[in-house]
Amino acid sequence: MNLTDKVAIVTGAGSGIGRAVALRLGAAGAKVIAADYNEEAAAKTCAELKNANVQAISRRTDVSQTGEVQQLVAFAVRTFGRLDCAVNNAGIQGELASTAECSEENWDRIVDTNLKGVFLCMKYELREMLRHSSGAIVNIASNFGLVGSPQMPAYSASKHGVVGLTKTAAIEVAARGIRVNAVCPGPTMTPLAEAVIKDTPGIIDAINSRLPIGRMASPEEIAQAVAWLCSDEAVFVVGGIFPVDGGYVAQ
Repeated sequence: MNLTDKVAIVTGAGSGIGRAVALRLGAAGAKVIAADYNEEAAAKTCAELKNANVQAISRRTDVSQTGEVQQLVAFAVRTFGRLDCAVNNAGIQGELASTAECSEENWDRIVDTNLKGVFLCMKYELREMLRHSSGAIVNIASNFGLVGSPQMPAYSASKHGVVGLTKTAAIEVAARGIRVNAVCPGPTMTPLAEAVIKDTPGIIDAINSRLPIGRMASPEEIAQAVAWLCSDEAVFVVGGIFPVDGGYVAQ
């Protein structure tokens, strides 16, 4: 997968899947803007990229805020001259609660980040890409954007929304040389997952028993799929929704 001299924005790049995606795109030759709500985490990913001789810069960004997203895209273009790839990964899980017990505050916080955030990012990324009639966008949804999950009404709804938004945007811009697709990760061994596993004895066995492949993914395995979708090797892939989940939704 050759992304030499491509310019890529990755949101939520401070840790987990976002960090792995940023490093994978950089390894493929891209110039990377590592964006994250956590400025320190974004800077750490940027430092890793630079240590690997990748041209990179970090940017603190709250994807739920219109102005900050506009500034992120403008910053990318101002720094590297264009925008070729965007990976809209920033997201939160929020509190676990049934639909009947989910608070409005929890709902708003999750939907603002996971769905509105992807919408805002796409809105301004697409405006820039349409100027050049080229580009690739990969949205990070979830296996729970394809099936329901008890105790996660806002999260599942937000990720289902990302799937629908991906398909809609994809058919709007395909004829203009821009590809929009989504990856739906299953359980992935991110720092957040590691913390939950540490605090909940036996949960790792419960999770693995639900996965046909028998184990959780590494962030790097998700990043491989994302990098392929960003590359010209996926040139005919438009509006695809790809479970990368060890077979979970195929059951």
